[in-house]
Amino acid sequence: MGPELMDGIRKQAERFGAELLTDDVTRVELTGPLKTAWVGGAVYTARAVVLATGSAWRPLGVPGERELLGHGVSSCATCDGFFFRGQHVIVVGGGDSAMEEATFLTRFAETVTIVHRRDTFRASKAMQSRAANDPKIRVEWHHVVEEIIGADGKVAGARLRDVRSGQTKVLDAGGVFVAIGHDPRSELFRGQVDLDGGGYVRVDHPHTRTNLPGVFAAGDLVDHTYRQAVTAAGTGCAAALDAERFITSLAAP
Repeated sequence: MGPELMDGIRKQAERFGAELLTDDVTRVELTGPLKTAWVGGAVYTARAVVLATGSAWRPLGVPGERELLGHGVSSCATCDGFFFRGQHVIVVGGGDSAMEEATFLTRFAETVTIVHRRDTFRASKAMQSRAANDPKIRVEWHHVVEEIIGADGKVAGARLRDVRSGQTKVLDAGGVFVAIGHDPRSELFRGQVDLDGGGYVRVDHPHTRTNLPGVFAAGDLVDHTYRQAVTAAGTGCAAALDAERFITSLAAP
């Protein structure tokens, strides 16, 4: 459903004259009246820019994670959960996202083990209660994942370490879902637009304008609360309207 939705949005944008480039922006200059973006070997300029680079899931940074990404390591239960029907899976994290991932995975997995370094969750009471009352979910308190173990090119389990005693053990699993948070993709703009302590772009709510005239931001780049497709699309629409009004104001007498 996601790919079909994106394809429909792309085709609609193209019908209205939008040009789509599939390349990386390697550098931007946003501080002057004319904004510049370096894309591959080309340079583009504009009077207004909308920043919408989103956020990326935060990896564990342990051995085996990168090598097995897409082969049992995932950050999206709704995307990949059905691949783990009847298997044992691990969810790493202690917030609402981890509870949501774990609860969703019980639709497919035989068991779901939440691995959390503390003895309490950060998640809301409602989310904690839902996970606690699910017979398929168990918790490994005071543990961290030290290594994701593979066999035949896919996840076979994880090595856990007790943060109190230092003892380790191996937990067999067919999948490991990482849910320890997201980081905004804002490094490209650092030093130009204002960022908050988490690296998210600051905007003048309820508008999408940043501290720089003609520069607007939307989606997960500014939102560390909801991070949903519908909320990102809503702020994207708002940013487009704000940018249009800004350009119109430049032509006003």
